[in-house]
Amino acid sequence: MILGKKLIVVMPAYNAEKTLIQTYQELPHQYVDEVILVDDASRDRTAALAQELGIRTIIHAENKGYGGNQKTCYREALRLGADIVVMVHPDYQYSPKLVTAMSSMITSGHYDVVLGSRILGGEALKGGMPFYKYIANRVLTFIENLALGVKLSEYHTGYRAFSRQVLETLPLEKNSDDFVFDNEMLAQAVYFGFKIGEISCPTKYFEDASSINFIRSMKYGFGVLATAGRFILQKTGLLQSPLFDRHGGKLF
Repeated sequence: MILGKKLIVVMPAYNAEKTLIQTYQELPHQYVDEVILVDDASRDRTAALAQELGIRTIIHAENKGYGGNQKTCYREALRLGADIVVMVHPDYQYSPKLVTAMSSMITSGHYDVVLGSRILGGEALKGGMPFYKYIANRVLTFIENLALGVKLSEYHTGYRAFSRQVLETLPLEKNSDDFVFDNEMLAQAVYFGFKIGEISCPTKYFEDASSINFIRSMKYGFGVLATAGRFILQKTGLLQSPLFDRHGGKLF
């Protein structure tokens, strides 16, 4: 716990057998009350290894996609009484040691959502981020900051912390089951008035770290632009999108 708040780490996993142990070992277990891993029909021993480590493990019989995996993660965390939920990818691309710092930013009352930014520290390219992904990150972030009226260093990190109130408020069931889920979630958080903070996070790109290919990156990029467009139309009253419906699509 952190200041009396129950902290649960969720891990959306797919073929993470080679990096799971290292990720799990570096979590600040003295503060983490529970770890939940949702295995999205991996083809390796991810689920079996998670169970051997004593991690609460949920197995999808069929692959539900990255967004679909997160929905299961957050639903289970809320069911177990989490006050703060931190998503940590088990591929060891982001440092698990920052879970405490990110959670503390929420317990402080200053923020409702905290992002582990690869951009703030200026080390993304040195960490191995492909140049085309870096450029796409910067361009899409610039467009989104204009569209959403906020100023974040990036919207595309997979390292995130949320208060319980955020996860209970956002209509996450209406979001995509694909990678653009992440982006839709941030647009929803801005729309509903939640405060978003960032912390610099070192990142590592290597053979066993998960990464989507160029084609899926292009699909994600167009999804991001579509989300920004839907946000603008919603704010101007020209379109009512299920993504921003206060009364439906709740996980819990």
